[in-house]
Amino acid sequence: MTMRVYLSGEIHTDWRDQIIAGAAGLDVVFSSPVTDHAASDDCGVAIMGEEADKFWHDNKGARLNAIRTRKAIADADIVIVRFGEKYRQWNAAFDAGYAAALGKSLIIMHGADHQHALKEVDAAALAVTQTPEQIVQILTYVQDGTLPS
Repeated sequence: MTMRVYLSGEIHTDWRDQIIAGAAGLDVVFSSPVTDHAASDDCGVAIMGEEADKFWHDNKGARLNAIRTRKAIADADIVIVRFGEKYRQWNAAFDAGYAAALGKSLIIMHGADHQHALKEVDAAALAVTQTPEQIVQILTYVQDGTLPS
């Protein structure tokens, strides 16, 4: 059973790489947003033309990124959303809500310091974790029913 997993959330650490490496050997296909921050911010104006107003610059990029995000979340069996320590990831919260609205299996990852702020997001999830290792253990359990040794 191939699982399609979308990795949403902060782009400033290597948590995605840790999950992908840890899941080696599982039948999992991963997707994610564009994690090159500059490319993600500037895709709209790079493709559709410059904007003098920063609002419209950002709006063009957000709309193009939404095409990729909506498709990836719709195709995913599991959506994992990571909330990092340093930045507020409004886009990650939106992705979590979108996935929940679509009835996707949702796993949230964040540190204890975000517990109160993300209580509603956590309540929509089927699992709330703190580490990439826990995510890999969940994927392993879901795929083949084995627990960590």
